[in-house]
Amino acid sequence: MALTYKVLGQSNPAATTATTLYTCPTSTSVVLSSITICNQAGSSGSYRVAIRPNAENLAAKHYIAFDRSIGANATETHTIGVTMDAADVVTIYASSATMSFNAFGVEIV
Repeated sequence: MALTYKVLGQSNPAATTATTLYTCPTSTSVVLSSITICNQAGSSGSYRVAIRPNAENLAAKHYIAFDRSIGANATETHTIGVTMDAADVVTIYASSATMSFNAFGVEIV
């Protein structure tokens, strides 16, 4: 069993668009240790983060953060320790195109 510590995904999504940040590869498990959200705008905004098992269609049950406020020029880090298996997807959403998302963790092959 090989462990690879890495940046799992980075994205600056379009405004108000559900966007894939990371998909767990085939024959792989992942421990998603943290997600960082950075609002680069001079005004506050909001964001969403969801974990979709086996690439299910996005639904209310998948959200771990929903319309969470983030201040102007602010950064938030969520240390979560979520376990994922092949085809699980991290989906993000931002109220404006001025937010970036970073996911960090360990891939286990």
